[in-house]
Parts: sequence; C-alpha cells; structure tokens
Amino acid sequence: MFESLSEKLNLVFKKLKGHGKLTEKNIEAGLKEVRMALLEADVHYKVVKNLIAAVKERAIGQEVLASLTPGQQVVKIVKEELIRLMGDKHEGLRLGGARPASIMLVGLQGSGKTTTAGKLAKLLKAKHRKPYLVPADVYRPAAIEQLKTLGTQLDVEVFPSTPDTDPVDICRQAVIAGRQNGFDTLLIDTAGRLHIDEALMQELIRIKEAISPSDILLVADAMTGQDAVNIAKRFDEILDISGVILTKMEGDARGGAAISIRFITNKPIKFVGVGEKLDALEPFYPERMASRILGMGDVLTLIEKAQSAIDREKARELEERLRKSRFTLEDFRDQLIQIRKMGSLADILEMIPGMGRIKDLKRLAPDDRELAKVEAIINSMTIQERRNYNIINGSRRRRIARGSGTTVQDVNRLLKNYRQVLKMLKRINKGNIRGMDRGVLPF
Repeated sequence: MFESLSEKLNLVFKKLKGHGKLTEKNIEAGLKEVRMALLEADVHYKVVKNLIAAVKERAIGQEVLASLTPGQQVVKIVKEELIRLMGDKHEGLRLGGARPASIMLVGLQGSGKTTTAGKLAKLLKAKHRKPYLVPADVYRPAAIEQLKTLGTQLDVEVFPSTPDTDPVDICRQAVIAGRQNGFDTLLIDTAGRLHIDEALMQELIRIKEAISPSDILLVADAMTGQDAVNIAKRFDEILDISGVILTKMEGDARGGAAISIRFITNKPIKFVGVGEKLDALEPFYPERMASRILGMGDVLTLIEKAQSAIDREKARELEERLRKSRFTLEDFRDQLIQIRKMGSLADILEMIPGMGRIKDLKRLAPDDRELAKVEAIINSMTIQERRNYNIINGSRRRRIARGSGTTVQDVNRLLKNYRQVLKMLKRINKGNIRGMDRGVLPF
C-alpha cells in the first residue's frame, strides 16, 4: 500500500532534513518533488495544488525556519495537510434510526461489490448485529449465487432473489422480510455496468426512492486511480452517496484515489479492502492512512488486528509457559496460526513505525509461504514429537518431510532454529540477554 509514493516522499524529506536550516528556496525545491511524487501516484491535480499551497504557506515562516528540526517540521505539516484532505476522523456506517437499516452498495462491474457485501456482513456479525444479504443484481445470475455462497460461509441468511424479479421489488420485499424476521441490517448488492449509463442510474434511483437507504456506499477500485475519483463524483451527483469503500488497496494502488476522493466529492472513505479474504476490510482512519503514506507505520491498526486475532486466554497460558521455558513446537504452531490471521508479514511489518521506510521491505520480509511450510511440518508430527523434539530421529524426519510435502533439510532447519529459540528463552528467563543470537525465527 502506497509503497512507491512513500519511498519517493521519504527521499524528499531526507534531503530536507539534511539542511541545517530551511530557506524558501530549498522548501520550494522540496515541494516541487513532492508535487511530482503525488501526480505520479495519480492524485487529482486540484488536490495536489491545494496540498502544496497549504504546505508552502505554513512551511515558509518563522515557526519552521527557526525550528531546531525544520525538516521534521515539514514532514509534520505534510501529514497534517494529508489528514485535512482525507477527513479529520473515521466515519462509520449509519446504523441508527429505523430497523432494519438498509445499506446500498453501488458501483461499476468488477469493483468488488459482492465480495464487499460479504466482508461487511462478517464485520457486522462481529459487532453482534444481524445482517441480511440481498442480491439485487439480476442481470448477472452468478452474482446471486456468489452472494448465496458467501452467506453459507458466513452463516448469514440471504434473501431468495431470482433473476426474473425486478430489482426494486426485490429490495422492497427484502425490507419487509428483514423487519419480520428480526434482521437489523440489510446489505443490498446492486447491479453494475462496465461504465455509467442511464439505465443503471435510473434503476439505482428507483431503489433509493423505494427503500430510503440509511447508507449508499460506492464500491470503487483503488487501482483505477483518478478514474475512481471521477466515478465517485458522477455517482454522487446522481445518487448523493454517503461514502466510499475502496477495494484492492493491497495491490499496486498508487494512493491517488484515497487521497483525492474526500476533497473532490466531500464524501468520506469509510472502509478499504486490503485482500480477497472476508476479514480483509479495514475502517478508514485518515490519520493512520497519512502515517502509512509517510512511512511512519500504523501502530493502532496493528494493535486492533492483534486484539481480534489473538486469544487472550491462550496468550496468558503461553506467557506462563515461556516463563518456565516450556515453549513447545505445538505452542509455536498455535502462535503462528494467530499471527497469520493478522495478514501477511510484509503488511504487519509495514505498520511498525520506521519499517515502511525500508526499501524493498516486501522482498526482505519472511515469505508467507515459508510460514505455511513450517505449519505443515509441525502438523505432520505426532503429539509426542511436538512436545519433545528430542525423539525426532532420522526415520521420523523422513516421515515428517513426506507428510508435509517438504524436504528433510526443511525439517532439519526448523529444528535447528527451534533449538536456538529455546536457548534464547532460557537466557531471557535468567536475565542474561547478552550475546543472544538476533533475528532467529524457527523458519
């Protein structure tokens, strides 16, 4: 996320920090490079113009020029202006008022509306709400079946739509069924097109008039950059959308849409999709996003991911076992599973302050496939082997390798590094951390 933009901005700030004192001349030179970096990230030119003007006005002044760390002050100003452009705070779903609350998901075909409906259903279930999935895209029968499949996976009920029913009637009937059956939130997956046309918009207007939704959320592909901004502007002009969900932010998204949409439409980004899995949907916090763009990490999101993925009772049990140096391969596997729930290691590392500034972080981070390999090796062991690695002899190693689809060398490497971890734990428990091997992980 924002890898290229972050790298370019940090090069600019590094140059500015190299100056003992900032002058109007070197500030303007630095902001020229910031302007180019933002335009290359497909940020809307009006947004870039506004940001540069605001930063320049605040940076060229006595407050900054007399500062002991003027370069850092410029970074601070840029961050504050990015937050201003993207919105001051997170704006969530509108779930108050009449029951059930109806959320319309609109957007072009291929933007990810159906998957996003499933992600929102999972998020709402975690908040103890009772969502009802409503397939209103009758022109693409696969969309109805896809939503039914997602409903089965999530254990969420799906309205029994059929392709021969008018979408407006589907939505009306779904509201009645939702009210009668105690559902508090309807997630309506509307039809999309390859481009905005009159027929699509008229249908969406009719649905809006029929059910008066509490939220109309545009689902837009972040990878389309300024196109996503233009699409948001057009949908807002016709439907008066209440917010945006940006999908595919984990890919090669350059950041332009995330930075531009709020300023151009005056409508908030409410969530961002960061993967294909149903739990890969994050609330959009402007301050956290600005920190990521500037390579400062995102500790709060990292903590929230950890809290949702890690079992507190198991964590306490593990702490006690670590104190007694009784960390088994079984314990390690369980921790590995919980860490993998938080996302890829590269994404986790990116949220740690300072790590985002490391060039080629994704290449340097441990391969997630290696974690899967370690888990497979441990799963191929017997309970006795997991709890007492010393009994794993040559024949057992060959059996474990065959069972996990790996090599004996992979098994040997895991056991060798695991022994080093045990030594580290003993030294920590004895208060002797000097001379400890650094960076050792059991894979």
